[in-house]
Amino acid sequence: MHALPVNWNSPPDGGWGWMIVIGCFLVTICTRAVTRCISIFFVEFQTYFAQDYAQTAWIHSIVDCATMLCAPLGSFISNHVSCQVGIMLGGLLASTGLILSSFATSLEHLYLSLGVLTGLGFALSYSPAIAMVGNYFNKRKALAYGIAMSGSGIGTFILAPVVQLLIEQFSWRGALLILGGFVLNLCVCGALMRPIVGKEDRENGLEFPEQEFEPEAHKSDFKQWSACSPLVKVWSHKCLCQCSWHEYNFLLMPDFMVLAGSVLFMAYGCSPLFVYLVPYALRVGVSHQQAAFLMSILGVVDIVGNITFGWLTDRRCLKKYRYICYLFAVGMDGLCCLFLPILQSFPLLVPFSFTFGYFDGAYVTLIPVVTADVVGTASLSSALGVVYFLHAIPYLISPPVAGWLVDTTGNYTTSFLLCGFSMIFSSTLLCCARLAKKVRQTPVRPAGGDTDVKQQIWTKGAIVYSVNGEVDQKGVELLASGANSYGRR
Repeated sequence: MHALPVNWNSPPDGGWGWMIVIGCFLVTICTRAVTRCISIFFVEFQTYFAQDYAQTAWIHSIVDCATMLCAPLGSFISNHVSCQVGIMLGGLLASTGLILSSFATSLEHLYLSLGVLTGLGFALSYSPAIAMVGNYFNKRKALAYGIAMSGSGIGTFILAPVVQLLIEQFSWRGALLILGGFVLNLCVCGALMRPIVGKEDRENGLEFPEQEFEPEAHKSDFKQWSACSPLVKVWSHKCLCQCSWHEYNFLLMPDFMVLAGSVLFMAYGCSPLFVYLVPYALRVGVSHQQAAFLMSILGVVDIVGNITFGWLTDRRCLKKYRYICYLFAVGMDGLCCLFLPILQSFPLLVPFSFTFGYFDGAYVTLIPVVTADVVGTASLSSALGVVYFLHAIPYLISPPVAGWLVDTTGNYTTSFLLCGFSMIFSSTLLCCARLAKKVRQTPVRPAGGDTDVKQQIWTKGAIVYSVNGEVDQKGVELLASGANSYGRR
């Protein structure tokens, strides 16, 4: 049974919205934090199956790729069934994948169960939960996203030692079995996601009919759907009635196309560092404990970046510049990667971990905020599905490419430089697009006199009214009479 939707003229910026933030916070723990902790099993998998690092590393790449690749499917289920059903279904699939992985007899088994099935479950839960936060917040949207997405850093900080302890006590099979039970908490998170229908949704024709959310209507629907009803007909009817171009018309927006292109380069640049920071630190003479501490710094400072940057960009002085803050954070992470090859001691790597971790948390928080500013709240769920889908291929290929460069050159310099330039190019692309847009929007003063200015103003006004469709018949007559009187002058 669907929960009754809440109708608002604008996002409430509080109330049940904070429960949505808590639910999204838990979702990020159960998805992104668990994904990061899968790397703890690498040594166990490598030893048990007697495979090299390259083959074992594909498990983490497949999980990340499947999570992002199937994000549009999560958005589709959220839009056409409900966000609650999508997250709960994702929790069941992810839990099943982890439980089946505990019985694995080969790496290929893990590719399918831990990689594909668990990644698919995470995809169905992750993007709908993030989109729901944007539906409930406007003025404090960045802060809400900062709190919600800090679950990734907090979860990693807490789960990493717990998973290591579970492996020591119950072996890797027992640890995966317990993680499978833990991920079932996604079903609880899904129950918190109460749908909301706002003014923008109604204007775009995305509001569901009231009777569709009422239990009595569902009962009558189930009575009509008898066993003799063709399932194909029901499915095609649902798709034709509910799936419309309104959900994906943002794909042709120039601003979104530029954002999508920049996301590809950003995703390529950010992924390898989390895989190769510890091996790089060990190569330059840092101890194992200190190398692990660098990752802990990244996780903790990532949380600080999530919350503080979200709070700062919600301030009145910076709210208009969220887009600029996003590209600044991405560019700073790129600069950090460029300087990493010359940092060859633990005292120098600690400031790097602080800086990179902070700006990583900053731009991760602003991804859904910037996406909402570009496409609007009504299309946010579908747009986030596309944005996270674009992360998939870079997440899949960038760690192996970086590893190949290390094997070829014998050092990490080329890999880190490629990551840095990729992120800087992503930031530069957004910056150039914003400058070009401002140049196009700048009004050009006519060379003629005051009469030309008045004619230009009247013409622009007529065009605006015509496009918006906000002039009634009386208004059209007034404009026409005004034009005639102006012509007689």
